Amino acid sequence: MAYTLPALPYAYEALEPYIDVETMHLHHDKHHQTYVNNANAAVESLPADLKALAPDELLRHLDKVPADKLNPIKNNVGGHANHTFFWELLKVGTELKGELKAAIEKDFGSVDAFKEKFAAAATGRFGSGWAWLVVQNGKLAVVSTPNQDTPIMGEKFAGVSGEPILTLDVWEHSYYLKYQNRRADYIAAFWNVVNWDKVAQLYAAAK
Repeated sequence: MAYTLPALPYAYEALEPYIDVETMHLHHDKHHQTYVNNANAAVESLPADLKALAPDELLRHLDKVPADKLNPIKNNVGGHANHTFFWELLKVGTELKGELKAAIEKDFGSVDAFKEKFAAAATGRFGSGWAWLVVQNGKLAVVSTPNQDTPIMGEKFAGVSGEPILTLDVWEHSYYLKYQNRRADYIAAFWNVVNWDKVAQLYAAAK
């Protein structure tokens, strides 16, 4: 079954003023759609058992992908999966609380310390990539990946591992219309649009 572009779970303007409507149209309708198109082309030549896998499952089994197909799959199926995940984690007006907040305080020392570490991962990612909050062996950790790599690919293919529960896209197309070269301002604004309810659900399932 061919991959399709998922509809946003909110209106394009829902994240204003932190993420502008023009960026949302460009990011979702153009960039994500391109990853979907290229992912379908890349997957088309895979063996039938791999073609039948959902994007996340395929990325968890990259060791089964032929070597000459590996980079197109990582780049494009990764791009599709990462963006699909990212859209679900955005919402204005939720609150970090309960078990997730307690876990962040336990594993990072404080919420502020977690945000500083996450921001450092996002700011320090040279070029394009992602910052992640993951669950590793029951504990929370912050990691980053280049390009469209994701922790679910594992250490061998992404250099990091863990079950993602939060991510931030730091490719320039995700912020340049509004923030230009001020990636740090975009990262600071991100905390206003994190869907903490969704992150808490993911944490409960992953820990």
